[in-house]
Amino acid sequence: MSEHTPARREGGASASGEVVRQTGAPPTPAGKRSSRLPGPAQGFGVTFATMFKKVTTEEYPEVPKQTKPRYHGRHVLNRHPDGLEKCVGCELCAWACPADAIYVEGGDNTEDARYSPGERYGRVYQINYLRCIFCGLCIEACPTRSLTMSNDFELADDDRQALIYTKEQLMAPLLPGMEQPPHPMRLGDDEKDYYVRDPQAASPAQQAAEPVLEERA
Repeated sequence: MSEHTPARREGGASASGEVVRQTGAPPTPAGKRSSRLPGPAQGFGVTFATMFKKVTTEEYPEVPKQTKPRYHGRHVLNRHPDGLEKCVGCELCAWACPADAIYVEGGDNTEDARYSPGERYGRVYQINYLRCIFCGLCIEACPTRSLTMSNDFELADDDRQALIYTKEQLMAPLLPGMEQPPHPMRLGDDEKDYYVRDPQAASPAQQAAEPVLEERA
């Protein structure tokens, strides 16, 4: 090899741009298929391979679809057993959202207008379901277990504005024994009475509304 001959690499191209075939591999004519069957037979083979498979038919929407228990559906803002809101307006869910789909504005509680235990509550809460990817990171970031995800998946709409859910749409309904906020704290005089409580001291209605797990030592 002279000093002016460009060096060649296996499976690549030479310095002059010439394509070099890998050593040991036989040349393949352009347009040749690996199968000996004609083209139409190969295409129909895919069809015949699926003709005898079991077909699953879902009668939706006549028969509602059953989702998994931990399905990530529409969000819900939960309440305490006396009706006060669990959201404290910390905005951690908005910070954790990778799609920037949550908008929260916190407000201050007063003795005359109390919406949640503690000092603050979620005055404005919006979720843009045009952006939401239902990843669940927001519910993992919530420190008070206020935000959870339900099994409701029927969110389609032809109005973009209707897919921006407000706090009134996301709040959980009032169960028996609950009172619509604002109102004073009924479960105790301190915020700790709401989050660290004796499960045996709660009434059956309160336990059904908010199961409290015993803390392990």
